[in-house]
Amino acid sequence: MSAGSVATEPVLTEVVDGVLVVTINRPEARNAINTSTAEAMGAAMDRLDSDPSLTAGIITGAGGTFCAGMDLKAFLAGERPSIPGRGFAGIVEQPSAKPLIAAIEGYALAGGFEIALACDMIVAAEDVKLGLPEVKRGLVAAGGGLMRLPQRVPYHLAMEWALTGAMITAEQAHQVSLVNRLTPKGGALEAALELGRAIAANGPLAVRASKQVIVEAPEWGRAEMFDKQREITLPVRESEDAREGATAFKEKRAPAGRGAERSERSGGTFPG
Repeated sequence: MSAGSVATEPVLTEVVDGVLVVTINRPEARNAINTSTAEAMGAAMDRLDSDPSLTAGIITGAGGTFCAGMDLKAFLAGERPSIPGRGFAGIVEQPSAKPLIAAIEGYALAGGFEIALACDMIVAAEDVKLGLPEVKRGLVAAGGGLMRLPQRVPYHLAMEWALTGAMITAEQAHQVSLVNRLTPKGGALEAALELGRAIAANGPLAVRASKQVIVEAPEWGRAEMFDKQREITLPVRESEDAREGATAFKEKRAPAGRGAERSERSGGTFPG
């Protein structure tokens, strides 16, 4: 593919050390989401879910900004920036089953913030601005932001941000643990890659199952929660990955194979 054709792709993907880096590539439109971008993002999520060599994903934006939300010009022209099954931007209703990190520079507003909230971790440059300004336009943030934000920050703060449409600084978001890591301007992707590599160094089956438990556990009743957890974790415990991980721990060596469990190897006992 020529350099000119690559530049026109709405979403770019690159594999780095077992991490799929997904870049929204519409800088001329502040990476706003139209139909083709949503379709490409959905395809990237499908790839991440189906490729056993990939353990985690990063969502970022080209040109120094993350995403300004829905492309209003495309919307007024009749486009719908969502796809069946995955929703807006190909991600907000069904993110990848594998861990996702948002690497944010510039702005993540409206649907752009909702994409970030669909991720499991957020790394942001210190000058980043976040927010759900829909109410200022007489609209409702219906891409998951109103449901996910109260799960990530205190209830009263989520209400204030959602009902005022306030612009949130990266520092404010970091103070309430909405942002995992703050970086200097231009450093979000590299810091996200550092975090992604740390995840990808672990057993892929264990990583995926751990995310599933964390995501699904709030919906489980007290009487059933350990049975539900066992359904997810027992296949991992009985896998070749787990056996190799335990053996490698005992022999004080790195586990062999892509899917091997990793653990601390400096003394102690292997966690059961």
